[in-house]
Amino acid sequence: MTTPTEIFFLGAFTALCFVAGLYFLKFWRKTRDPLFLAFAASFFVRGLNDGVRVSMPHPNEATAWSFAVGIASSLLIVIAIVWKNLDR
Repeated sequence: MTTPTEIFFLGAFTALCFVAGLYFLKFWRKTRDPLFLAFAASFFVRGLNDGVRVSMPHPNEATAWSFAVGIASSLLIVIAIVWKNLDR
């Protein structure tokens, strides 16, 4: 059973992911560096994932789709870092 405190912190984490995504999106608009765009996209995907989980009756991070979304958003950052370093 999920407690109200856990739901509150999951909601706060969702909001902070969107704030971080907007922060990186601002830097991407200034520099047009794809690394900032990858970070923004990753935070937006994580925020959306947590937002969907918080709206569920019994949020559970141990589901396969939630794990897959987390891995995909992390791989997005890793791919962007490798791409940026290979570009040099």
